[in-house]
Formats: sequence, structure tokens, C-alpha cells
Amino acid sequence: MVYDATDKILGRLASQVAKEMISARKSGRQQRVIIINAEGAIVSGPRSKVFSDYRAKYKLNHARKGPFFPRMPDKIIKRTVRGMLPYQKNSSGREALRDLRVMIGSPSNLSGEDLPEGHQWGETGGIERDTPNKFVRLGDISSHLGVDASRWRGE
Repeated sequence: MVYDATDKILGRLASQVAKEMISARKSGRQQRVIIINAEGAIVSGPRSKVFSDYRAKYKLNHARKGPFFPRMPDKIIKRTVRGMLPYQKNSSGREALRDLRVMIGSPSNLSGEDLPEGHQWGETGGIERDTPNKFVRLGDISSHLGVDASRWRGE
């Protein structure tokens, strides 16, 4: 399954992916999920509050000892999905997380409407919403946390 995170609300996308991965594990099949354009996902809320919340999460613990909160957009999405899986309780959550790939930008083989054989677009009907009035893109959050934006923009 391939999901495009552009203009999708982060929590809704993460819950959809987590639910799909867990149901696949319970039915005994291995479901690989790829999320592309991670920097285009949005977090709803006023800009200042979103920035302060993510800054607080990032500064929560010791800088060298951890636990560490991610700053890159792909790692933030993966961490969000991990929070919705039974990652600590049983091995099915850990195994499901291993099947998740999150990418910044869109690789050339997944950029068009035609996907390679064995890939299909994920169902986003339940998570499609109008863009909220107040929102922040994950790329902007990463930049605010100190990541050089040229790393994912290809500059």
C-alpha cells in the first residue's frame, strides 16, 4: 500500500496506517506500507502552539541520554504510527512497524499514477478532510526544530 501524505492530517493518516497494519498482522499476512511526501503532512492548530508543543517534546529529555524525539518529517510520522501500535506490549506491533517505510519526497518509481507491480494506492476516503484554517506542515516543524530544509528539498 502506498499513501501520499501531502495535505493529510498527521493523526488521521497515522491511525489509518496503524489500523491497516494491525489488521493485516491479525489475519496472518504481511502488509508493507509506504508513505511518500512526509514533509507535506499537516498538523492542525495554531502555528505558535504546534511549534511550542513539538519544541517541548524535543527538549523533554536529556540531550545525550535520551529518549530522543525525532526532528525529520519521515521520522516524526514513523514515531506517530509507532505510538498507535502495540509496540511495547507484543511483538506484532514491532513486526508491523518494520513493514512501514516513510519517505521524504516522492521516489521516481512511485511518483506517477501508475505504480509498480505489487503496489497499490491506500484507501484515504476516511481521512480525506478539507484543509483546516490553522495548520502547520511537518517540513516547517522540522525546520523550526533545527533541521536544514535543503536536506529534503534537494537544494
